Order: sequence, then structure tokens, then C-alpha cells
Amino acid sequence: MTQPYEQELWTPANRVTLARILLIPLFVLVLVAPWPDVFPASMQLDMAKPWIAAAVFIILSLTDMLDGYLARSRGEVTDFGKFMDPLADKLLVTAALLGLIELAVIPSWVALVIISREFIVSGVRMVAASKGEVIAASWYGKVKTVFQMIAIVLFIIKDSDVIYVSSPLRADWLYIFSWFIMIIALALTIISMIDYLYKARHLIGFRRRGSEGAEIDALPLSEQASLCELAEEVIERARETGVTLATAESCTGGLIASELTSIAGSSDVYLGSVVSYANEVKQGLLGVSSHSLETVGAVSEAVACQMAEGARNSTGADYAVSVTGIAGPGGGSVEKPVGTVWIGLAGPRGSEAHHFVFSGDRGEVRAQTVEESLRLLLAILGA
Repeated sequence: MTQPYEQELWTPANRVTLARILLIPLFVLVLVAPWPDVFPASMQLDMAKPWIAAAVFIILSLTDMLDGYLARSRGEVTDFGKFMDPLADKLLVTAALLGLIELAVIPSWVALVIISREFIVSGVRMVAASKGEVIAASWYGKVKTVFQMIAIVLFIIKDSDVIYVSSPLRADWLYIFSWFIMIIALALTIISMIDYLYKARHLIGFRRRGSEGAEIDALPLSEQASLCELAEEVIERARETGVTLATAESCTGGLIASELTSIAGSSDVYLGSVVSYANEVKQGLLGVSSHSLETVGAVSEAVACQMAEGARNSTGADYAVSVTGIAGPGGGSVEKPVGTVWIGLAGPRGSEAHHFVFSGDRGEVRAQTVEESLRLLLAILGA
């Protein structure tokens, strides 16, 4: 097994993210502090204060797109960036909401809804991380963030004396429009939280249990759609970053490949798969060592990594994902119960593997394996 990815910490993208965090106190100072009073032209500056605060907020918000672009375009997506980037957004939004509450511009319940959502999602994310899982963000969350940013800017400027002096009627319409955007932002906040909880339902004990032998095609339409959306995100992200993909599957028997190739145009980035149920196939086609198979077994970290590396080497793909596990109903043991799955990832910087113990029958274990494999692919591609 090769070593996990070694990542440079202070990439340009991470520097931009850190700068955004360090400049948040400046934004709060501009928004809340009575700084115009220290200047001779205090009246003019006081009228301009909300607009200056809005400008600072917009600049800090736009750096989110900049660091994302830098990370993806330079191939420098790091674990530090994945952690700090969403944290920077949350700190900026929280600081803005608390500042607006202090200025009596918005009621506290608005901030409570938004901040509570972040606590809940962060808590679920921590549980997922402790189990080696990654839950991909949906478009709900991305649109939610955009509407929150727009609503905050509108609330910063809506009570500006400049607007009231120039046109009281325009000020009234701006007040109504500001609340309209804020309501949409709050609705998306709640919807994105529900969507996130739904995707993480297996982590908190709410995964549907079906009949024995159910496969992916027998899942509810909502779950089939979720896998299709994940596969589409993987293909799109691979296309955006200009990389190719491959898969090596044991316990899923080609289901990951099936999901990826169900997306139109997937041939642009998806090169192929090796379905290796038998150990002889793992050795012959993927280069898995007999020593690993004899000492730690087929369902292990070492074999998952070697399978991913073998798929990448044999197809020439930039990234490969592999799965090896015990789907059941038999074959389990005390050390490796039914539901034990190792998912391997291989890329230009090496390989790594993630351990899962899924619940449910054979079909559900296989379906969960496909889902988590797609999520891990998204994460490694910088989703």
C-alpha cells in the first residue's frame, strides 16, 4: 500500500481562505463600530457606512469563488481547505447576522434558524468523518449560501439614510424585497438541512430496511435519484477538472460502473472497470499481492488500495475507486461482520482506503457501498 496523499498546506487557495477569516473582524468593525465619529466629515461617512460595510462583505464573499477556482484549477484541493473553506463562510455569515442583530436590523430568530442549521449539519458531518464517510453537498446548500449572502447585503443597506433621503418609496420597496430574499434564504436553509439529514440517515439510524436480496433497482425512486445525482456530479466534476476515472469492484459486481455509465457523456471521463470477485482475478488483472490476500484477506485496507492502484494502472485513469467487502447474507465473522466494506482510492499522489460497516440486507449493503464510493470520488475530486 502506498502512503496517503501528502498535501501542501499553504497553497494559494488556502491563503485566500485564511485571509477571508482574518478579515472578518474588519467587516464587523466597519458594520457595527461608530468609526465615522472620529473623522471631520462624520455625517457623510455615517451615511456611507452601510455601503462600505456591504462592499467589504461582498469582497469577502467573492473570495469564496476565488479560493475554489484556485484549488480546482491548480489541482491543490487539500483536507485543510475542505475544512476551512466552509468554516470561513459560516463565520462570515454568523458575524454579519450578529452584527445586524446588534444594530436592531433583523430579529434574532432569523439568525437562530440559520446558525442552528449549521450546528446540526456540522454535528452530522463530524459523525460521518468519524466513520470515514463524506456526505456531498447538494445544490440546495450552494443556492442557500448565495441567497443568504444577497439577503445580508440587502439588510445592511436597506435602512441607509441615502435611500430614504433620495426616495422614501424606493426605501419601502427595498424593505419588502429584502425580506422576500431573506424568506427564500431561510426556506433553502431548512430544505438543505433536511436534504443533508436524509443523505446521512444511515448514520443516525433512519435507513430504510427492505426485503432480503433487494438491489439498487428495487430502492425507492428517491434513493435511485440520489445515486443518479451523485454519479452525475462525479462525471461533471471529472469533466471540469479534466481527469479520467476507473473502478475496480468486488462485492458490488459492477454497480458503481453501472451508475457512472448511466450518465450521458460519461465516456468523456470514465475509462472502464474490473469486476474481480475471485482472488485469482484480483491477482491477475489488478496486481493484488498473494501475500496480502493470505495475511489480511481480500476484505482489507491493503487489498482495497492495491485494487484501486491496479485499476488505475491497467486503464491509465487519473483516479480509481475500488470496493471489497462482505455483502452477506453469509461470509461474515467476528472480526469482519456482514456489512464490512473497504473502499479504496488511488490517484497521482498515492492511495488510501476507508472502512465501513453497513447495516441491512445484501442489497442495502451493496447500495450503500455504491453511494459512499461516489461520495468519496466527489470528495477526492474537490466537491
